[in-house]
Amino acid sequence: MTETNTIDERDRLDHYDYELPKHLIAQSPLPCREDARLMIVDRRSEEFHHTSIRELPRWLQSGDLLVLNDTRVIPAKLVGIRAATRGRWQGLYLESDDQGIWRVLAKTRGKIQPGEKILLQDAQGIERVELEVLARLSGGAWAVRPASDLSAVEILELVGRVPLPHYIRDGNMVDDDRRDYQTVYASKPGSVAAPTAGLHFTKALIDRLIDVGVRLTRVTLHVGPGTFQPITTEQVSQHRMHAEWGTLDAKAIAAIRQCREAGGRVIAVGTTTTRLMETHTHINPQEPWTGRTELFIHPPYAFQSIDALLTNFHLPRSTLLVLVRTFGGDALIERAYRAAVEQRYRFFSYGDAMLIM
Repeated sequence: MTETNTIDERDRLDHYDYELPKHLIAQSPLPCREDARLMIVDRRSEEFHHTSIRELPRWLQSGDLLVLNDTRVIPAKLVGIRAATRGRWQGLYLESDDQGIWRVLAKTRGKIQPGEKILLQDAQGIERVELEVLARLSGGAWAVRPASDLSAVEILELVGRVPLPHYIRDGNMVDDDRRDYQTVYASKPGSVAAPTAGLHFTKALIDRLIDVGVRLTRVTLHVGPGTFQPITTEQVSQHRMHAEWGTLDAKAIAAIRQCREAGGRVIAVGTTTTRLMETHTHINPQEPWTGRTELFIHPPYAFQSIDALLTNFHLPRSTLLVLVRTFGGDALIERAYRAAVEQRYRFFSYGDAMLIM
């Protein structure tokens, strides 16, 4: 008798590949955020409806709860000069500790050594802050210390650039990105990438949603650079998810509970919100939580915290696409992506959205 090992097709990386014409990758947002297109994906009828974000209040009901990620993108991309060699240096700020030591990803020609000095430049190329390289860390990161009395956030505002993903103008920001690559409700600095589903909201849209009886609550998940990390393992389930810091407080817990008790729907705005909420259900859903999550949502996963998901269109072979197809139904979302390409939806961070209900 011959024993054969078979892999569920939903666990194969190539199962999450798709062809996307380059011109459908949005390079900037629309002049008005509410003009973005919205595909409604009905899981029960398996039908699609094509509308716009400004019509979102028509698709939600009084008593529904939108859960927003209020993280704020920091200008974490760094550009500088190696003091000793005058060679170019680029970095990405990740976090800092109580002693003022930063953890950064960095790249430069040649080998950098502990003790070297980096001169950080502002957008005009003026050298403003000196960094001392302290030590190499795990995961390709470095420990560095700025020679400044300013806080990390203040230094980044002085010399940092918006850390755009590579598929938007090769990662090169323009001045408008400081406004555009930020949700209107962003308040907690800490992300190196935007929670892009939230980029579609305007204050006027939020007011209209409230007027029809939709409630809103906030959670925080700081999006890390791993959000752009491709899956490289042949079996999706073998991929190791990056860790991201988040918090879900008592106010959000109360709002979710009240929504459930009243028969409303809990709608996550974005995959980051979803990961945080699902992490919370595995710990103690009745108590506030703060910590790091490495939750990787892939088949077969049973969602416990949300009834619907508002999300953008994601990269092929990405953990975000795997999450969305796991929630929405593998075949249905695969078909929705084909329809989005055919209907010329705009893809990725500055692109259009879908509401999976």
